[in-house]
Amino acid sequence: MAENNTRTAYTVESLLAVTVEVFNERGYDGTSMEDLSRAAGISKSSIYHHVRGKEELLRLAVGRALDSLFGILDEPAAVTGRPVDRLEHVVLRTTEVLLAELPYVTLLLRVRGNTTTELWALERRRDFDHQVAELVRAAVAAGELRSDVEPRLATRLLFGMINSVVEWYRPGAKAADGVAEAVVHLAFGGLRA
Repeated sequence: MAENNTRTAYTVESLLAVTVEVFNERGYDGTSMEDLSRAAGISKSSIYHHVRGKEELLRLAVGRALDSLFGILDEPAAVTGRPVDRLEHVVLRTTEVLLAELPYVTLLLRVRGNTTTELWALERRRDFDHQVAELVRAAVAAGELRSDVEPRLATRLLFGMINSVVEWYRPGAKAADGVAEAVVHLAFGGLRA
């Protein structure tokens, strides 16, 4: 009876949390529906009750990360003010989103383009990167950032620093306090004109 209650308590959201954990451990291609069923403690048919299959779970997971990132670009501090302040806000918030949505962003950063969903996710990531690069260009043009570093390179380096956090950050670790602020401080200490 307790097992049955557990099964009825499963939601797409709780299934997604388990799925992301398994995808991050085994890789998307290395994960079967049987693996997901075992990890969730429910039957494959119960999973299919919630979603059409493994690729839909991937799309929901990376979509969650992408929606959070794109939401940053619509925040008031990202659309008004000096370009450098807007960029600084985007960098801070991108790092905060990465920390808050760590398993989902980790999965997003690991997609390689092997499926339709992965290609979609890569294209959306590129779009996000391009929008941030435009902010960098605007800040350089306004004389707020160094002009001796090409904007696309500066953007790649910023994201390289931010995205590397998924490799070492562990929630709850004392040494991880202030990560977002440290990223902004280090990046803009070197980029400001």
